[in-house]
Amino acid sequence: MHADTAARPGTHAGPRRVLIVLCATEIISWGVLYYAFPVLLPTISTSTGWSLAAITAGFSASQVVAGLVGIPVGRLLDRHGPRAVMTTGSVIAVLALVALATADSLAWFTAAWLLAGVAMAGVFYAPAFAALTRWYGPRRVSALTALTLVAGLASTVFAPLTAVLNDLVDWRGTYLVLAGFLAVTTIPLHLLGLRLPWPMIEHETAHAPSAVARSRPFLVLVIAMSLAAFSVYAVVINLVPLLTERGMTTSAAAVALGVGGIGQVLGRLGYGRLAARTSVRTRTLLVLLVSAAATVLLGVVPGPALLLIAGSVLAGVTRGIFTLVQATAITDRWGPVHYGRLNGLLTAPVMLTAAIAPWAGSALAAWLGGYPAVFVVLGVIGVLAAALSTASVPR
Repeated sequence: MHADTAARPGTHAGPRRVLIVLCATEIISWGVLYYAFPVLLPTISTSTGWSLAAITAGFSASQVVAGLVGIPVGRLLDRHGPRAVMTTGSVIAVLALVALATADSLAWFTAAWLLAGVAMAGVFYAPAFAALTRWYGPRRVSALTALTLVAGLASTVFAPLTAVLNDLVDWRGTYLVLAGFLAVTTIPLHLLGLRLPWPMIEHETAHAPSAVARSRPFLVLVIAMSLAAFSVYAVVINLVPLLTERGMTTSAAAVALGVGGIGQVLGRLGYGRLAARTSVRTRTLLVLLVSAAATVLLGVVPGPALLLIAGSVLAGVTRGIFTLVQATAITDRWGPVHYGRLNGLLTAPVMLTAAIAPWAGSALAAWLGGYPAVFVVLGVIGVLAAALSTASVPR
């Protein structure tokens, strides 16, 4: 079978079912494992007496674990497909949430987050992207776009839901309820909804994964994407402090952040057209440069509020597209044959930089004397990532 075809050419019912299943499980997994945490964070600290920094450190550690575990998970995906990986990930996620809810010490709480990191490697974007890349073949961009559009609503759905549950049953009860909900939804959906035969595709000796992983273009791609992720995710977490420093109220700054989320959706909607009209080198460079420009704009423009909100929307647009640029980076350069393994090697350092970005942004603000200077530095980092990306395309 050709390396860029779906499992059963000419039929779409099976892949379409998989896409629907993954849209449902991604929005639930992200909502429960990721977006519930910032809502519950103040309550956890008040209830336990643990510091916000110590609690957040456990959550950040889960992101690091997810990136590291994603490397062997990628190899399993290439060989066996996503069904067993994602079902097991859901089971581990339930156990981790129960452990979080019952933690009576900071050490136990942190260990529970480390276990959650293992689950994230099995249920977040990486395995879902691998599944759609293999099953959809040439139609993968539209499938990946649809998935990220739906999963992008995770915070919209689960942030308010988590707040309501927290008011009713406190943070421990909230995590137990969310664990039960995740168990009765994602476990059977992954087990029963991902039964489509895993297509075996030709191994192209010219693109052997070990050779690709050692090649200069791949190493440059890893560095460029890691730097870009650092800049992008530091902007997200530190936007509200920047805008309040500019004189906006916390509520107005939160609205600006939310409007940026709308920009993220708009960016993903337009990615298919961008991919069709540009080369991989051009669109990667363009997206990273515009992201850097939006970041610098937020750092140097003092106001008015509408202009700052426009900058937030532009940053959201590029953030949305960046997710898809990363998702398609491997197949656009080396094809889908070893997508799982290579994407795991790419994702690990990207998740590491994304994990330290929130802390690094606040640390830089203290060192540089404010958030505007931080955003200028983040923009410069984005420009460096864009420049490096031009050398990430193999001949």
